[in-house]
Amino acid sequence: MENTSDLELVEQVKSGNDRAFGELVNRYEKKVFFVIKRMLNDDDETADATQEVFIKLHDSLKKFRGDANIYTYIYRIATNVAISYLRKRKVRAVVRLDEVISNMLSGGNEPQREADRSELKKLVAAAVDSLPVQQKQVFILRFYEELSYEEIAQMMHRSLGAMKANYFHAMKKIGEYLKDAMR
Repeated sequence: MENTSDLELVEQVKSGNDRAFGELVNRYEKKVFFVIKRMLNDDDETADATQEVFIKLHDSLKKFRGDANIYTYIYRIATNVAISYLRKRKVRAVVRLDEVISNMLSGGNEPQREADRSELKKLVAAAVDSLPVQQKQVFILRFYEELSYEEIAQMMHRSLGAMKANYFHAMKKIGEYLKDAMR
């Protein structure tokens, strides 16, 4: 089954082949887990949400027409489940921006750099945490998942312009937050 395409697996699942569904889970479980983890920042909730994603996927595959890539379809389910978890607890997730932080920090001795890095991580996490849900979602998809605006627009069922605007505003808000906090 490893050489079977995603679309062929979906067709097999529609025909009642549970092994084909197991193969889909094997292919995408880790990706889904890490996408959700970035949004929820809680291992237990992430594990529960990941299971829920695959339950929803199994239940909805009969409706899957193949218009989009299966990962796009799974990703959309995953982000919807994560948003549902965020709404339930009414707290926004903390996202790590290790690359941004390491790029922003340079110079100084190692102990001082580590202290600065730790403080900056907290500030960046708080900045991302303060974003509205949709801006946060677009930011994660663009910055971490390195998806194109077109892919993001398709996943979120929004216009390309709206996704670009959301990312621009998210970056602007993060920058303003950091600038204010570092004064």
